[in-house]
Amino acid sequence: MAQHNDLGRLGEDLAKAHLEAAGYEILDVNWTHGKAEIDLIAYKDKVIIFAEVKTRTGNGFGEPEDFVDLRKQKLLANAADEYIYLMDHRGEVRFDIIAILFNDKINYKLNHIEDAFWPSADTL
Repeated sequence: MAQHNDLGRLGEDLAKAHLEAAGYEILDVNWTHGKAEIDLIAYKDKVIIFAEVKTRTGNGFGEPEDFVDLRKQKLLANAADEYIYLMDHRGEVRFDIIAILFNDKINYKLNHIEDAFWPSADTL
């Protein structure tokens, strides 16, 4: 497996552990619909949370969360719509980003950004 895939998987594992420790119930991991993949789908306080995990080893090109562009937001929103439909969820939803920045092979900073974005009419 490519090194960036290993890093991504590690980031997703760290993000999942973070959410679980904070009392979230993990509903799905790497849920796909069409061309979109939602890294983590969680549930807490009657809200479904769609979390995009971005893991990087440096921020020379920007912070990890900067890489969730409008195209990615649109893909996530479309996949989330399908998930909500399939689960017949009638409550609130939220889109979070969990950004993980490693400063060496062991030490990292995790930034959980709640309500990181809300798909607007022009992204759907």
